[in-house]
Amino acid sequence: MRSLLVSLVSLALALSVLAEPTLSPYTLHEKRDAIPAGWSRDRKYHATASVPLRFALAQNNIDSIGDLLLDISHPESENYGKHWTAAQVAAKFAPSATSVDAVRTWLEQSGVEPHRITITPSKGWIEVSSTVEEAESLLQTDYHVYGHESGAEQIACEGYHLPAHVAPHVDFVTPTVHFDAKIKRVKRDGHHAAIPIGQPGFGAGPKTSGVLDNIFTQLEDCDKQITPACLRALYGIVYDPVSTNNSYGIVEYTPQAYIQSDLDSFAKNFSTGLEGVSPKLVSIDGGVDQTSLKNFSYNGESNLDLQYGMTLVTAKQPVTLYQVGDMNLGASFNNFLDALDGSYCAFEGGDDPSQDGIYPDNVPGGYDHSQDCGTVKPANVISTSYGYNEADLTAKYAQRQCAEYAKLGMMGVTVLYSSGDYGVAGNGDLCLDSNGNQTADGKIFNPSFPSTCPYVTSVGATQVSPGQTVLDRENACQQVIYSGGGFSNYFAVPDYQKAVVAGYLENHPPPYSKTTYNTTGTSRAYPDISANGANYVVAINGNYSLVYGTSASSPVVGAIITLINDARIAMGKSPVGFINPTIYSSEFQYAWNDVTNGTNPGCGTVGFSSAPGWDPVTGLGTPNFPALLAKWLDL
Repeated sequence: MRSLLVSLVSLALALSVLAEPTLSPYTLHEKRDAIPAGWSRDRKYHATASVPLRFALAQNNIDSIGDLLLDISHPESENYGKHWTAAQVAAKFAPSATSVDAVRTWLEQSGVEPHRITITPSKGWIEVSSTVEEAESLLQTDYHVYGHESGAEQIACEGYHLPAHVAPHVDFVTPTVHFDAKIKRVKRDGHHAAIPIGQPGFGAGPKTSGVLDNIFTQLEDCDKQITPACLRALYGIVYDPVSTNNSYGIVEYTPQAYIQSDLDSFAKNFSTGLEGVSPKLVSIDGGVDQTSLKNFSYNGESNLDLQYGMTLVTAKQPVTLYQVGDMNLGASFNNFLDALDGSYCAFEGGDDPSQDGIYPDNVPGGYDHSQDCGTVKPANVISTSYGYNEADLTAKYAQRQCAEYAKLGMMGVTVLYSSGDYGVAGNGDLCLDSNGNQTADGKIFNPSFPSTCPYVTSVGATQVSPGQTVLDRENACQQVIYSGGGFSNYFAVPDYQKAVVAGYLENHPPPYSKTTYNTTGTSRAYPDISANGANYVVAINGNYSLVYGTSASSPVVGAIITLINDARIAMGKSPVGFINPTIYSSEFQYAWNDVTNGTNPGCGTVGFSSAPGWDPVTGLGTPNFPALLAKWLDL
């Protein structure tokens, strides 16, 4: 009997041990070094308030995504141009069942009832209905309310922790340390406030030196005014599209929108066959080509992008306009990516108030439908003239989004981003201080994102300097804006770029210490290439203005790649897709117009210097269309 009693006690003790949570020490998962510009910590958040915790599960095989993309993008690979389908990409990177089980088991053992745990259909995201007090216990953190100078508020923490056995299965958790530019903005009366112009980067957009009295149309005047004829002469763009299966997409974020009468005016002067023609509008999350708000800030970006993008690809190649976000909430890059990839939507979600636009938007006049999720087929080339500073986002958040651009590349999409207009400083001419804060008087270089993502093509700006002609070599842009460029603080240097970065640092070492920029030589450098970004003649609100910015450079490069795709498709070949491994290859090194003069000032310095070959001001140089076309047709 005693033996049986001892056995029963032992069994009970064993069962009680099994019932205890699986213990492992907590480790720091993410920490924010500084509060992003424009934000301040206001007060402690109520312990009993609800907070929707969302765990972004680690994607399966994500460590190999760079190699997989290189395999179909390097010109010497036997798999060059063999792009994947969206279904193949989704299946390859879907989080594993092991990750789902690890996080769910930990939550349940920590006292979260199963009915409060939701696993998204893609198994990429786990959502938990929680209180602040419980979330603080789960993540070993403290939540506060942060306010933005625009009147916005969101909850966040300085850092958070996860158990060591759970951490490898989670990319990041929201809401925690992230300050994406898209958050719900509410006025004191409870109604949505107008979103800042220039979404998703506050204040981002082209600049102008004013309205023009006269338009010059002769090539000898390209140092004063850039027109489509100047660009064709500079880059040798002579081509008439013939394919019916090609596509070119330009992304705009509401409330920025084009004006049709301005497109018509521009077409009358510069574009045969485009008068009365509109881009093909693809509305995402209520995106609308609004006409109620009109001035340079609202119309300058869209008019610039579309007037030059549409003109350079000619009336024979329709241009798709991805208009993202409604008038109340606007949108973030994630909202756009959600629409392209349903699996991304499921785990990156548009229903997270600390990250993205929340749809349906039930405010009168808002987009009162479910968010667009996997509803849009991406164009072969997508150009975006918006951006963040790396410091606006945490490294984990930026890396997660960067992987999505790699997936688009695997599907044959060329993704272009403008590199920024403040040289080595970030948007708003903000630099970093020694504590990582973005300030107007900081001295540390502030890289741009997504330009620093190794899976996009970053486009800087050049100019035809005063007194020069289209026959002369261009210089780095130093009129009104400076070409954004430098070295990432988040991303490692990709294989395709290692040689040129090492060569630049060895042969043209910048005169700055490691306290000024990332001097390791092992980080992603940008831009990749450039195009003219100064003195563009643009029709805006019934007048013509001179416009400046890498905002102009990106759609011009997009048009050039679109024409190259047209020629390849007409020959039965695939679109060029992710172009970086190709453009950095030895076969393509002479297909660029090298830019060797000029700098990109910022942060109290002259910035970096242009040099022969690649440099962090203008990249590899500007396009030589005939050479690029011939080489890509050979692949």
